[in-house]
Amino acid sequence: MFDAAVFGSLFLTLFVIMDPPGITPIFLALTSGRATKVQRRMAWQAVAVAFGVITVFGILGQQILAYLHVSVPSLMIAGGLLLLLIALDLLTGKTDEPKQTKDVNVALVPLGMPLLAGPGAIVSVILAVQHADGIGGQVSVWAAIVAMHVVLWLTMRYSLLIIRVIKDGGVVLVTRLAGMMLSAIAVQQIINGVTQTIQAA
Repeated sequence: MFDAAVFGSLFLTLFVIMDPPGITPIFLALTSGRATKVQRRMAWQAVAVAFGVITVFGILGQQILAYLHVSVPSLMIAGGLLLLLIALDLLTGKTDEPKQTKDVNVALVPLGMPLLAGPGAIVSVILAVQHADGIGGQVSVWAAIVAMHVVLWLTMRYSLLIIRVIKDGGVVLVTRLAGMMLSAIAVQQIINGVTQTIQAA
């Protein structure tokens, strides 16, 4: 029933794309200044949003994209532009949001989507679900998806211990580093989207 090869292949693919170690400084930067309890809740919210988005696209991905007449490269470019805007805010220190929404918005955007549930992860899941053979293949695919999100939650949940060590000055440094990393990811994603669009033309 359970296909270890399918599980391992998708899990490793999602691990590389979602990059739990790489998401740590971005998560710390976006949640700095908030109470530990709030930060833990945001880690849970971000993973829940990512899992929800991945699940919807895993089940209905092809139909959604076809209905909206949206290509995968277009999805990549849009996600890249959104990430670039967030990266610019991190680099310039403009990370504050209205008090009534800041605890929710950062967990949903950009942490939940498009950082965790980005175009790369969505496309990988759509293809894995399509190519899975029988019930065993489907079980293996969804087990890999669940396992990956558990790893993401554990990574963000326990990365909060780092804040206690690096203090405020370290958080500022991490914020700028996260901005640089995120801007590079965004630019690469936009380039990939544009390249694929040109190749398909």
